[in-house]
Amino acid sequence: MTSHLGPDLATAAAAINDHTIELRRAIHQDPELGLDLPRTQKRITDALTGLGLDITLGESTTSVVADLDSGKPGPTVLLRGDMDALPLQEDFPSDFKSANDGKMHACGHDTHVAMLASSARLLADNKDSFTGKIRFMFQPGEEGFHGAKYMIDEGVLDGVDRAFAIHVTANRPAGKIATRAGALLASADKFEIMIHGAGGHASAPHNCTDPIPALGATITGLHTMVGRSLDAAKSGVITVAHIQAGTTNNIIPPTAWMEGTIRSHDEATRDTLKTNLVRVAEGTAAAHGCSCKAHIESGYPVTVNNDDQAELVGNVTHAVLGEDAFALMANPIMGAEDFSYVLQHVPGAMAFLGVCPDDEHHTTAAPNHSNLMRANEDALKNGVAIYAAMAMAAG
Repeated sequence: MTSHLGPDLATAAAAINDHTIELRRAIHQDPELGLDLPRTQKRITDALTGLGLDITLGESTTSVVADLDSGKPGPTVLLRGDMDALPLQEDFPSDFKSANDGKMHACGHDTHVAMLASSARLLADNKDSFTGKIRFMFQPGEEGFHGAKYMIDEGVLDGVDRAFAIHVTANRPAGKIATRAGALLASADKFEIMIHGAGGHASAPHNCTDPIPALGATITGLHTMVGRSLDAAKSGVITVAHIQAGTTNNIIPPTAWMEGTIRSHDEATRDTLKTNLVRVAEGTAAAHGCSCKAHIESGYPVTVNNDDQAELVGNVTHAVLGEDAFALMANPIMGAEDFSYVLQHVPGAMAFLGVCPDDEHHTTAAPNHSNLMRANEDALKNGVAIYAAMAMAAG
């Protein structure tokens, strides 16, 4: 049996790292997208079989919920790992490269699943080291599909007292844990703007109402608006990432279209950006003699760590992995996560685990969502240990 929240826990996690890597590679080679991940679900249930867990499969998605009961009164702690891949072609060669064209585990969710399954194995072998119940939440549909909401609606948070999740990143040193109290990740909303003009011959723009200058001015106006309407101490981003207008060189099109993302670290800033985006888009279109329709699709909310739970992550990491294994993040980042939905309901925290490859430097390694993203598999044992330690920890 491992020592409670001591270095023996890290040793135990290292002893099963071959299992962790084997499962990670199997999932990496066979990525699935969205909310329907039957083969990934089957690999998870196979990995959990024989551990004495009470396993429930999702009804609206291919989720897996597994409960480990210590048999002693105590809190219920939820540990979460997301399962889905990205619509991306993998271009880094390996023995376990994605076999599915246009699909890749480029955000490390394969490692999350593998680490969470191994932590279940570790905790099942050490039921005397904790009280209460541990709930393992294997969640599909994190990449824009709101998978956490489906699982919450099906009761995954019923009776849960606190929650914890790990997200790997290739842009932090391998094996190091990092987090912060308060806002950790941004909200993420999608916008579309359609500008309507009047098309015609490109040689006679005076006979048309050209929507393309309005589109260009709108892009500049939106980027300027962010810096001129937000308190300099607040974080907000609007990025136009996709534009479309016209069909050929000698036709002024009747419409021009753009879409992009709105990011912020607090809900007041989020509301300000949404309101001002519509104002700038409509006003700029009108100034060019056009009209426009702006649509905003609300996405994930801000991921906000509970102060006490974020502090617990640091304390646990120091105890299990040593003083040098933890870094307190000075600032949140602009990525987004649907673990934010979980943290709206129960106190908890998310932490980052560095998985920079040995032959790269973390500042220049291919980042998450890259076609060349890689994970340092030796670092996964630290994630397994911290998952288990956060479940065992009092607090």
